[in-house]
Amino acid sequence: MNNKMIFNGQKITGNGQAFEVINPANCTVISNCNEADHKQIEECVKAANDAFQKWKHIDDKCVRHSLEQVAKDIAEEKNDIAKIITLEQGKPLQLALLEVDLALYWIETIKNYEIPVDHIEDPMGKKMEVHNKPLGVVASITPWNWPFVIAIWHIIPALKTKNCIINKPSEFTPLSTIKLVEIINRHFPSGVCNLILGKGEVGRALTEHPQVQKITFTGSTKTGISILNGTVGQFKKVVLELGGNDAAIILDDVNIESVAEKVFQSAFFNAGQTCACIKRLYIHEKVYDPFVSKLSELADKQKVGDGMESQTTFGPVQNEIQYLKVKNILKKAITNGAKVLNNPQKISDSGYFIFPTLVGEVNENMEILTEEQFGPILPIVKYSDVGEVIKDINRSEYGLGGSVWSSNIDKAKTIADQLECGTVWINSHADVSPLAEFGGWKTSGIGYAFGKSGLLAYTKKQAIHISN
Repeated sequence: MNNKMIFNGQKITGNGQAFEVINPANCTVISNCNEADHKQIEECVKAANDAFQKWKHIDDKCVRHSLEQVAKDIAEEKNDIAKIITLEQGKPLQLALLEVDLALYWIETIKNYEIPVDHIEDPMGKKMEVHNKPLGVVASITPWNWPFVIAIWHIIPALKTKNCIINKPSEFTPLSTIKLVEIINRHFPSGVCNLILGKGEVGRALTEHPQVQKITFTGSTKTGISILNGTVGQFKKVVLELGGNDAAIILDDVNIESVAEKVFQSAFFNAGQTCACIKRLYIHEKVYDPFVSKLSELADKQKVGDGMESQTTFGPVQNEIQYLKVKNILKKAITNGAKVLNNPQKISDSGYFIFPTLVGEVNENMEILTEEQFGPILPIVKYSDVGEVIKDINRSEYGLGGSVWSSNIDKAKTIADQLECGTVWINSHADVSPLAEFGGWKTSGIGYAFGKSGLLAYTKKQAIHISN
């Protein structure tokens, strides 16, 4: 596996501090990397800016063809990429393969988008054109939960709109993104797609660089605020996809057997390490007991272990910091009166493993309900009045996503319309699409990814007024 930075078409060892990449399933070192130093960050930004001067004029057909070649290579190397994802991130291999498939679907969709030119004529016959021009150098900071596909979400729209991009992956999961950028550099000019390595200080130096025109970041609200503060006075475009504490409302008319299965998967997707997972579950009192019973049955039959083992359905929490955070949230909830509703199995302590855990008798004074857990624990609330539940949900500082589950779609839509979040699902959750905008309200983000708005967020408008 390549463990080096890539910029200006070259594989380069960082001159900064060394850091280890750990397999969270067994806490062994799988690679050693080096951070970029200040000089290398400057060199990388310069290489991207120099490449942009030619790249911004490239023909649209050439961009599409290059993206097709990238997708072809990813498909051919899918199994190897998935193994890298599992080794560094921990998720089961089948889920890593799905991550690569999602990446391919995103490329296939985005490569066929047309960058629009709006033609306008006023009542006096004057003609105008509004073009969408590339911004320049884009800084991309990607997280450790879905390292490959989120890098695709950042990089491919930037390339499609003829920007140059510099990605800094999470220091916990850099290897699959290095592989991605390596593939991209086979088919794009040197300096167009670059990757530097490092921790927070490297990311800060990149995002605050005056020649970076746009920042796209996926990660915690705390880091997002820090990035935003660092852009004051620089007039950069910023898109932040931040933390969520998504709520799901189960109405009393659901088919328990089928809905419980979907809710379980939506809550514990990637062991709960997904920004748009269900993080709070509100179940109507009429169906509470049988619904929780079914969820408990599903939880207790999971196989938690090394993602490379075929029987594994749940991998570890990705890193020690997050592992200890999730364990602490659970411990505090139980100390304050919450009850574990299923029968978590004792599992190996050789890695960062937490058995999927359902937690009842929680209240608004508990961190497990008010803050994003980002791990395999799910707080569950019994309710009788859906109006009060909506108020409780909307009191959260977060507003990424939410869902309503019901056999009555009209009733579900009425409730969905009242939820204060950027995306609402009915009878599903965390099902994002490259065709529809995705972004958070409140402290869950700024701007949008995906859809037309997400793509055009990588551009700036130029109006041309035409007179005879």
